[in-house]
Amino acid sequence: MKKTFFVKAVSAALISGIFVAPAHAGEAELLQKIEKLAAELEAIKAELASTRKKTEVVEQKQEVMISNAAKAQSATPAAIAPLASAQTTDVNNDSLRKAMQQTVISSYGEINYTRPREASNQAQADVGRAVIGITHRFNEKTKMVAEFEWEHAIASKGDDGETEVEQLYVEHEIKPGLSAKAGLFLIPAGLLNTSHEPTAYYGVHRNFVETAIIPSTWREVGLGLSGSHDNGLSWDLGLTTGFNLTKWDANSGDGRESPLGAIHQEGQFAKSRDLSMHAAVNWRGVPGLLLGGSVFSGKVGHATTDFAANDARLTLWDLHARYNPGKLDLTALYARGSISNTGDLNLTFVGQPNPVPSAFAGWYLQGAYQLWKNEDYSLTPFLRYEQFNTAKSYAFVPLGLGVAASPDEKVTTIGASFKIGEGVVLKADYQKFKQDSSRDRFNLGAGYSF
Repeated sequence: MKKTFFVKAVSAALISGIFVAPAHAGEAELLQKIEKLAAELEAIKAELASTRKKTEVVEQKQEVMISNAAKAQSATPAAIAPLASAQTTDVNNDSLRKAMQQTVISSYGEINYTRPREASNQAQADVGRAVIGITHRFNEKTKMVAEFEWEHAIASKGDDGETEVEQLYVEHEIKPGLSAKAGLFLIPAGLLNTSHEPTAYYGVHRNFVETAIIPSTWREVGLGLSGSHDNGLSWDLGLTTGFNLTKWDANSGDGRESPLGAIHQEGQFAKSRDLSMHAAVNWRGVPGLLLGGSVFSGKVGHATTDFAANDARLTLWDLHARYNPGKLDLTALYARGSISNTGDLNLTFVGQPNPVPSAFAGWYLQGAYQLWKNEDYSLTPFLRYEQFNTAKSYAFVPLGLGVAASPDEKVTTIGASFKIGEGVVLKADYQKFKQDSSRDRFNLGAGYSF
């Protein structure tokens, strides 16, 4: 509108200049003046067109800046503030909010090869898992997170594979440093459960302590509250579903592999008569250092009719530390679980090989060192020693009717991770078992995460 008015005004002025010329001017002089003024008018039009093109370029750059700001917001909400302040006054808050309303796709997966040292005929390859994640940010304070997982390549009635919802929750920032969530989410126990992508841990397979003692990946349905502070302290509290002891099968070996893995509910028609509570705290006040712990507790009988252990309570806790000042990466973790009031229940399992343990525990030490790195690749060898027992003790039963506690299994793992950029990792390791040497094995793996 303003540009059109300007052109008309200039044109009027030029025409006016022509008609106020002295009457005695010659015809040739008049034509020369008209041509000169017409040329000046064309130059003005060209300048306006150039200005319009520059304006369009600026607007396009502003749109790119808004898009980049929205991407930064999905990763670190605080990062968008300096970008937004750098925009010109032509970029209003509505445009910025619309740019932030976006959906982000993420994924991770792994393929593994295992070859037992003494039984090469049992070597096998497996697509361990493939996960698709979706995060939608409704605005700068509210988001939805979902993850869908496929395990062992094929999920059908006749196969060993599974397909499952790993996470599905909505999270809202109440104020800076304080947020709440509701839905199906990972329990903040140990180091691995909430950070279990193949690029985030050493070894082809996840460590035994954080799979057999702390189940992985362990999630529950409920409510959670999280906070973080400038001094490096962060915490989590929650009220959720828990485990279901009525699922225990004393004839199955599942309970020996992982007591809690055998009775987890994963949000599938989860019995909720008895709810559980959890708390976790972590401190990162020193660069490279993490100290933390967690506890989870709740009844597991759910007032089930004719069930012998309705008062049974599950309690699981852990302490962990990690020191990663640069190339060096040191980790230590101890976890212990207990299930109370299982004596009467185990009497009903007399003669069966796997009654319910009253205690299970494990710990590990791990060291890694980034031996070599350039802009594209890095090589990090590691060594891990772990000791764990899924049946450390049983509740008292009359002499001769019980099952003896198991000895601790001790596993040494030595290997290396070769990273390609930050999103792809190739792994190789060898695992030595103290109690059962027939399980000694070589492992190869490939994984990704974005």
